[in-house]
Amino acid sequence: MSKKLAVVTGATGGIGAEIAKQLAQNGWRCLLVGRNETALETLRKSLGEGHEIIVEDLQDERAMAAIAVRADALGGTALLVNNAGLNQMLPFENTPSSMILNQLCVNLVAPMRLTQALLAQLKRTHGTVVNIGSAFGAIGYPYQSIYCASKFGLRGFTEALSRELDGEVQVKYLAPRATDTKINDMKVRAMNEALGNKMDSPELVANEFMTLLNSSARRRAIGFPEKFFARLNGVFPELVDSAIIKQLKTIKSFLGTKESSL
Repeated sequence: MSKKLAVVTGATGGIGAEIAKQLAQNGWRCLLVGRNETALETLRKSLGEGHEIIVEDLQDERAMAAIAVRADALGGTALLVNNAGLNQMLPFENTPSSMILNQLCVNLVAPMRLTQALLAQLKRTHGTVVNIGSAFGAIGYPYQSIYCASKFGLRGFTEALSRELDGEVQVKYLAPRATDTKINDMKVRAMNEALGNKMDSPELVANEFMTLLNSSARRRAIGFPEKFFARLNGVFPELVDSAIIKQLKTIKSFLGTKESSL
């Protein structure tokens, strides 16, 4: 079995923890990155021997160098999983500028910075980067404007870098749909139920991650009809406009916002 090193961000729970479990089961050593030392240590112990943690805030640019130094000391990064993410469903006009900056930093800027910091190691190991995106990286959704902007950006970054580094480092993009993790609060869960939107388990997403990792594919989307709507939105966005705008009344009811002309 491989004993290559995987750096996994956002590893304190949800999708990140399940990806780490799957990687460990398949012979990878994991460097688990997050802000909650207790949660990271609990996960590390559950994975068995050979795994490490590093407590860092990805909004701090200095964290990138610290992670790179630690990974190099462990033999060098062969896989980077940019999984950490933030989201909050709000009307754009009510979104504090600090929240805009935080989401863009964690969801987009941090993956770019960390990839850059680890790139020399990834080239040396002929490694792989997997960026965890979203169905909302291909479909603009009401009251998710900042999250969509960050994930659209992450998808574009992945695609461009994949072509730039062809033959040197594999760069891949996984697009889950709604997933049963803490990133989705109670109002989002209630809204999804009212709209008939399915939520996948973190275990399912981790299985899809492993399928992508072990394939020659550069991108993978999860779930129907989300995959269909993402493709349709790329070709005939007007049709998706109409479908989503019909949902606005229901969406707004879970935000506590008044009807307004959009």
